[in-house]
Amino acid sequence: MFIKVPSMFYENKILLLTRAMEELEAEKSACEEEKVRYLGEKIPPLQISGLDMEELQNLVKQMHGKIEAVDEERYDCEAMSGMEGRKKMFAGGVQ
Repeated sequence: MFIKVPSMFYENKILLLTRAMEELEAEKSACEEEKVRYLGEKIPPLQISGLDMEELQNLVKQMHGKIEAVDEERYDCEAMSGMEGRKKMFAGGVQ
């Protein structure tokens, strides 16, 4: 026995899905705009015009040092979160 579902049900479902897609797209664009705004505030524009080769090399070394520091911090955070996860897993299994 088949039950006929009114076409209005499908129309409403399509309308809801369409509305959800529109809201998702709006949220994505708002998030991207916020990211651009935030980076614009936090990261000053790179001024390399008028620098000679030695100054450029020093700038690159400074940037590389900052990148290494951030990578080390990220690695430490990931390692700590991994250890915490294992501790919780083993503590939960002992009960």
